[in-house]
Amino acid sequence: MPTPNRVLIAEDSSVIQNLVKKILEFQNFEITAVKNGEQVLQLLQKENFDLILLDINMPVMDGMDCVKAIRGLDDKAKSEIPVVAITGNARNYSEEEFKEAGFNEILMKPLNFDRLVLVVKGLTE
Repeated sequence: MPTPNRVLIAEDSSVIQNLVKKILEFQNFEITAVKNGEQVLQLLQKENFDLILLDINMPVMDGMDCVKAIRGLDDKAKSEIPVVAITGNARNYSEEEFKEAGFNEILMKPLNFDRLVLVVKGLTE
C-alpha cells in the first residue's frame, strides 16, 4: 500500500482544523496540525510534508510571513512544497499578492470541502 501523502495544517481555529483533518484523513492523507506559522517552520526543520495548508490570520506568525519564510529555505525540496492559503478575508490581499508571496492556491472561508479535497489531491498527485 502506498504511503499516504503528509499534509501540514496551520490553523488557529480548532473547529476548522478538526474538520479539515477529518475530511483529509478520510481521503487517506496523513495530517499534522499546528496553530501558527512559527510551529510550521519548526516542524519543517525535522519532518517532510507533501503539502502545507496555511491560515492567513494566525497569532505569532501569520500565513503570509510563513510562506515567505518557507520559500526562502535553503533546502530546495522544502522551499518548493506546495502551499495553500486558507483565508476568510481575501479582500485584504489580491490573488496576485498571494501568488507573489509564494502560495500555489487559495481556499476561501467558509471552506468548500469538495474544493479542499480537489486542491489538495491536485497538488499532491
